[in-house]
Amino acid sequence: MYLRDLKGDEMRKATFKLMLAFLATLALLATACGGSDSESGGDSNNADSGSDSTMTIAVPADQPTIQDAVDAAKPGALILISPGVYNEDVDVITDDLTLRGLDRNTVILDGQFKLENGVRILEANGVVVENMTARNFTSNGFYWTGVEGYRGSYLTAYRNGDYGIYAFDAVNGQLDNSLGSGSPDAGFYIGECYPCNALIDNVISENNGLGYSGTNSGGDLYIVNSTFRNNRAGVVPNSGSYELCYPERDTTVVGNLVYENNNEVAPAIEVALLAQGNGILLPGGVRNLVQRNQVFNHTRTGIGLVPYPEEDASDLAPEAAEWDTPCSETHDVEVPPIPAADCKAVDGLLKGCVVFWNPYENRILDNTISGSGAADLAVGTIDLLGLGVTTDMLRNCFSGNTFATSAPNDLQALAPCDAEGNGGSWDAGALDLLGLLGSPAAAPPEGTYKTTPEPAAQPNMPNAAKAPVTPAPTGPPKVDIDAIALPARPAGT
Repeated sequence: MYLRDLKGDEMRKATFKLMLAFLATLALLATACGGSDSESGGDSNNADSGSDSTMTIAVPADQPTIQDAVDAAKPGALILISPGVYNEDVDVITDDLTLRGLDRNTVILDGQFKLENGVRILEANGVVVENMTARNFTSNGFYWTGVEGYRGSYLTAYRNGDYGIYAFDAVNGQLDNSLGSGSPDAGFYIGECYPCNALIDNVISENNGLGYSGTNSGGDLYIVNSTFRNNRAGVVPNSGSYELCYPERDTTVVGNLVYENNNEVAPAIEVALLAQGNGILLPGGVRNLVQRNQVFNHTRTGIGLVPYPEEDASDLAPEAAEWDTPCSETHDVEVPPIPAADCKAVDGLLKGCVVFWNPYENRILDNTISGSGAADLAVGTIDLLGLGVTTDMLRNCFSGNTFATSAPNDLQALAPCDAEGNGGSWDAGALDLLGLLGSPAAAPPEGTYKTTPEPAAQPNMPNAAKAPVTPAPTGPPKVDIDAIALPARPAGT
């Protein structure tokens, strides 16, 4: 959950690879025309390995490493990777490439806890990565940044030191049929984009600090049909000025299984420790839709709408009139210092310039929530800074949910969606936010992610050797949320 800019040596590396790509392409023409039998199923330019118009490069038959194949490829090429363990980190700077493993479980990029990223896509649009595993990297498994159009499908990322599958400052994307496990920050992350035009569909996130995290993202961003289990906390989109494009808003979370996110031995960054024990938590989230999710067995809240207290903040939360401003209009805006009157520490609890990002206008509909320690449904704020903000002023609403407990009491009667509330007390049974903020879980030992259990074998992409190339998305996803049903609780849980 930290802003990562390319360092100088990374930029020099990218420039050098551009020169290599030109030279390698000339060599590739001679190599590809001869053809070779390989584990990809014969001639690497055969139509069976993709479409007739697709250049196909087999690894290791045509190029010895994945990076060599990427450097040799032209836009539109398919890189088909045979089973094996590849101790390399791959940088992609060419548009419209497809990197595909022939077997998700045995095409493995292994960083040996020395290399930073498994596959990193740097400002290359339309890049697809599918049907492979990235493990044991010190930063991320699969990572897109600064791109328009991306897709990650049938990926497994585990035991990586930051994120599993990660899109930052990227739009028009899809992450599907994938697994993220053992990351101190999040198994899946989409951040700093609005509108994101992105879809997370049918993924599993487990044994992470956060199952999903998305700082300052939203706008046609859908998280659907997925499972978030056994993390420190489940689904946690949030706002904060430490990344651009704030606040987080307009994320749709529908039809997911979110359960038992109380994992006290999972790796974790500080925010994950603070959020531990919550199913779906919206710290400072705005205008999100949370609907028809099955949420159960959490030590704190099942679905909680809470403020995010940002220490040493660099800007105040924007007014509602600014929520629709796209990221493209805020990237280069100079932010003035926060006025001293708006910048206060909270003695004994929070240091520096503290800004409370409140959750506004979220709609919580038709979920089933049970087994929560503090409350199945909860909303609250803290006016430690004397700003006069109270919970009822946040304009969140709750309707059609099945639950046993709420904080405040009778929450659906207090704040129903599209109807008048009953005028009851917001103080009766109010959420104890000070108690939650003041008692984060203990930090795990450094390097805990390195001991995350290896996941079971995961489903393969159908017909990986011969399936045609499917391009990355080019615009907002088409999702019929009305067709997504409440998922059944898994047997034995």
